[in-house]
This record gives sequence, structure tokens and C-alpha cells, in this order.
Amino acid sequence: MQRLTTAEARKKDAREKIELGGLIVKAGLRYEKRALLLGLLIEAKTRIKDDEAERSRLTAIGAEAFGNDSD
Repeated sequence: MQRLTTAEARKKDAREKIELGGLIVKAGLRYEKRALLLGLLIEAKTRIKDDEAERSRLTAIGAEAFGNDSD
């Protein structure tokens, strides 16, 4: 039983990582260096931590990008 749960957790984790990688591609950042991508994400985390307006602004940009799935 424990083995099955571990396998399911690993599959779920792998699926999540694939989806997150897809976001990088959708954003047009596929060929950027990993250090740059990590820096962007860390900076974004800092910017949205206590700034609800910035969080809302970036959420709107992302929602619009998802709405334009023909990209």
C-alpha cells in the first residue's frame, strides 16, 4: 500500500513539473538560461508578497495569455 501511494505521489509531482515547464514555454522563455528564469521567479515572488495590486496586475496578464491559447 505504501509503495502505491509513493508511486502516485511521484506521478503527481512529475505531472506538476511538466505543467510548470509548459508555463515557461508559453511565456516565450524556453531558451533562456535557468539562472535567469530562477531569478525572474524569485523577483516576482518578492514583488507580489506584500503588493496586492502587483499580484492582480500579473494575474491579469497571465489570464489574458491563457485566453490566447492560439499562441
